[in-house]
Amino acid sequence: MPLFVITGCYSATAAKGMIADPSDREAAARAIMEAAGGKQHSFYVTTGETDWMIIAEFPDGVDLIPALLVVGASGAVSNIKTVRAYTGAEFKAAQEKAGKIASAYKAPAK
Repeated sequence: MPLFVITGCYSATAAKGMIADPSDREAAARAIMEAAGGKQHSFYVTTGETDWMIIAEFPDGVDLIPALLVVGASGAVSNIKTVRAYTGAEFKAAQEKAGKIASAYKAPAK
């Protein structure tokens, strides 16, 4: 199944809530990922441009969108970004296919 890397930021309101009443955000993330039909592989609190990162597996990217809509609509997070991650084996297969189809492309200029 496809893997996705999802990142985002907590809102100030969410941060205040976590200080006032600490909670397991990994469990909360896992619950919404599973409710949407996915499997959460890992959850990390991060530093830098984003506050958290999830690596999750979903049958299709379309299956992930409802979970992101729910989380975004909560107002607790913002700046949600998702990228599709490929394994080394998947990338090798893509390279092999590229070699087979390369002759079908005609560049606009040489």
